[in-house]
Amino acid sequence: MDTPQQGSAFAIDATIIRRPSSGDAGGSGRLASIASHRNMLQLIQLRWLAVLGQLVTISVVVLGMGIQLPLPPMLEVLICQIAFNIASLLRWRERGQVTQRELFVSLLVDVALLGAQLYFTGGTTNPFVSLFLLQVILGTVLLESRLSLSLAGIILACLCVLALFSRPLAWPPDPHQGLASRYIQGMLLSFALNAGLLVLFMSRIQANLRRRDARVALLRQRAAEQDHIIRMGLLASGAAHELGTPLATLSVILGDWRRMPKLAEDPELNAEIAEMEAQLLRCKSIVSGILLSAGEARGEAAQPTTLQAFLDGVVADWRARRTGAALEYRSALGDALAVVADAALRQMISNVLDNAFEASPQGLILEAVRTGDELCIAVRDHGPGFLPGMLAHFGKPYQSSKGRPGGGLGLFLVVNVAHTLGGAVEACNLPQGGAEVRIRLPLASIALTEAGHAA
Repeated sequence: MDTPQQGSAFAIDATIIRRPSSGDAGGSGRLASIASHRNMLQLIQLRWLAVLGQLVTISVVVLGMGIQLPLPPMLEVLICQIAFNIASLLRWRERGQVTQRELFVSLLVDVALLGAQLYFTGGTTNPFVSLFLLQVILGTVLLESRLSLSLAGIILACLCVLALFSRPLAWPPDPHQGLASRYIQGMLLSFALNAGLLVLFMSRIQANLRRRDARVALLRQRAAEQDHIIRMGLLASGAAHELGTPLATLSVILGDWRRMPKLAEDPELNAEIAEMEAQLLRCKSIVSGILLSAGEARGEAAQPTTLQAFLDGVVADWRARRTGAALEYRSALGDALAVVADAALRQMISNVLDNAFEASPQGLILEAVRTGDELCIAVRDHGPGFLPGMLAHFGKPYQSSKGRPGGGLGLFLVVNVAHTLGGAVEACNLPQGGAEVRIRLPLASIALTEAGHAA
């Protein structure tokens, strides 16, 4: 009695992921390619276990049970299996893409090797013939429907051939001896092996499928968020263009008012006109910033600076806008790092400060530290903190406690800018009260390369 090709039964592992359906997004197609390559590598690794398992089984059957087996042809099949696995290892160790047909051919070779070993050990009378069932399961999990059905049909044909043409075992199976029968013992062992593998590995497959589905859902969510940002950018750009004309008209009117003799003689009116012109200039600056952000790629026309100087400038500009705001600024950035003064990054930090100030006008803290290859910016306030529901949906659009239409877009943009730069944003409520928003960014995403551009 033999356990030929046991390793094929072990080819389901924690990294095996089912082929995504045709309706998945483009990102899921890449996941399918990665999964297929991992599946092939798992088949190669676990085929080595099949070689070891067969050697151990042959030794136990021949030496322990005293059953004579046709060792020369069985060892020849084993050598073929080793040669095929070495060739597969050399081919797939570096190559990253595995097609469905290539997986199908690999499983066909496993089926052929299993069939050859069963041919020399009793054919369908061998209790380990049920290992073919695991080959069917592998095909169902790893292959598309057409190929998995083809594999099942080929396995059925193999069973028919083995039933008609096979070498009988040297001992006759005697199921009438009950548990003392070697055939019954082999059948029970085969059932236990099949059941154990199905329970263990199929549970792992289900866990991997859930992770795969979660990843696909995240990719779709990111795509939807990017589309939302593009739409908002187009809307803001259009609004900025529309605002240009009335702002220019107001500027001309204010200039005419300043030159009118009656108004020029009134100091109070002159002061109000000057304040109106200052606010008008600020509106023009905001409109220009919107148009610039909508029209330039990241890093273009940006000025090189150091990380410390960049953050100092962001804080200084924010304090100038929020006159009288109690902001405690701490930074421990170490050596000077050349970075690009990016408008999106500047706006992201300002948005976090604005949200913290609205929640805690009495004071807030900005702390910037450099840990290894990462920049960490933490903004803490002394306000009421985030509601539990807001923390659960942090970074989603229109999640706000301010009760005004369109609220919650600031943090939404903060999270997406951080994701674009390869970073992350975390939020939590502090034990002593208040809230903290922590931005983590890889320094490589904001540093300047030797050519003077963002990395």
